[in-house]
Amino acid sequence: MVRINRIYTRTGDKGMTSLVSGPRRDKHDLRVEAYGTVDETNSVIGMARLHTSGMQKLDPMLARIQNDLFDLGADLANPEVEENPEYEPLRVVPAQVTRIESEIDELNAVIEPLRSFVLPGGSPAAAALHLARTVSRRAERLMVELSRRETVAEPALQYINRLSDFLFVAARHANDDGKVDVLWVPGKNR
Repeated sequence: MVRINRIYTRTGDKGMTSLVSGPRRDKHDLRVEAYGTVDETNSVIGMARLHTSGMQKLDPMLARIQNDLFDLGADLANPEVEENPEYEPLRVVPAQVTRIESEIDELNAVIEPLRSFVLPGGSPAAAALHLARTVSRRAERLMVELSRRETVAEPALQYINRLSDFLFVAARHANDDGKVDVLWVPGKNR
């Protein structure tokens, strides 16, 4: 159980932070950047949910994803170690990846196939979900770069990859299942 009594600790005043397992890292460390961008993704989804609160199918999915993103942040903030840890660290599990895949399929099943790329917009909810999608893509890029240097669990990488797909389909769902999508017209303004 998480228990937070004090908000400020002064331990980060010199630009360092602690990982869950204890080691100190620079606040600009790639691992810290990755889980910080996952947190940013979560915040942008929270803003998008201001526009999805009446969407009975989509909003509960987004609420579950926000919780999953805390799991992902915890996973990234607690690097895997060779020896047996004192406690079982929280990790993203394959079932979370499977669930988001099934939710993508569920939302996408009623949406007409695309005939052009979609521009962010249409409805406030869709625009906010597209913004969340682009932030999640940045988190993914950071996580992939981190995985080239340190261990990042495969389910964590799979989850962040699926999340951008989910947010794209969710934006189309928020645009009346794609009926009010704003489509790119190549060369329109030449």
